[in-house]
Amino acid sequence: MTEIMMALGDYRFALPSAAYQQLRRSAEYRWPQQQRIGRAPATQFVGVGTESLDLDGIIHPHFAGGLNQLDRMRNLAGQGTALMLSDGRGKIWGLWCIERIEETQTLFARNGDPYKIEFRLRLLRYGEDQP
Repeated sequence: MTEIMMALGDYRFALPSAAYQQLRRSAEYRWPQQQRIGRAPATQFVGVGTESLDLDGIIHPHFAGGLNQLDRMRNLAGQGTALMLSDGRGKIWGLWCIERIEETQTLFARNGDPYKIEFRLRLLRYGEDQP
């Protein structure tokens, strides 16, 4: 039985196919400054900023999942829609967008197929439409 680490839309990150080895989460908070004469600038909290997730992983396409796994991610990204993100524990992370996909291929077979594909996926939280 395959254990799902995380699902983005209909794409599954799982062992032994496209598994990520590192997840980095970043959140920004907006505190603009108002300049004041003779005093230090005042800051005011105006809301939550951008939240992002970076997933770094390795695919061994000859072992499981095949060579088209990152192409499936690119197709999802190219649809231009936010995708539901959930993890293997059942937590719903909400809607996220694929901002960037990076790929590095190494260890090639004679026909040019890579034995190892490293990837980095950058996701941005879509943001709620209602406050």
